[in-house]
Amino acid sequence: MPAYIIVEVNVTDPATYEDYKKLTPGSLEPFDGKFIVRGGAAELLEGEQEPNRMVVLEFPTMEKAKAWWSSEEYAPAKAIRQSASTTRMIAVEGV
Repeated sequence: MPAYIIVEVNVTDPATYEDYKKLTPGSLEPFDGKFIVRGGAAELLEGEQEPNRMVVLEFPTMEKAKAWWSSEEYAPAKAIRQSASTTRMIAVEGV
């Protein structure tokens, strides 16, 4: 069953965050992950809080999604992201 990681990012250091954007794609490959959404225009349809930068990643399984998040391959990019933004990241199973 596919799994998705849904990310809302508030970038606080845009220059440093550019480094994160360069490192992340390569870290997805060993886990068969891919971008579905990567920072495109977002529009609020319901609720009160305007969305920040949105990212959706797809993996073949929840195990691979969580393995990517905790992997050595992603660790350098993750450290950059954590220093250059505040993030809400959710893993969810698909159908």
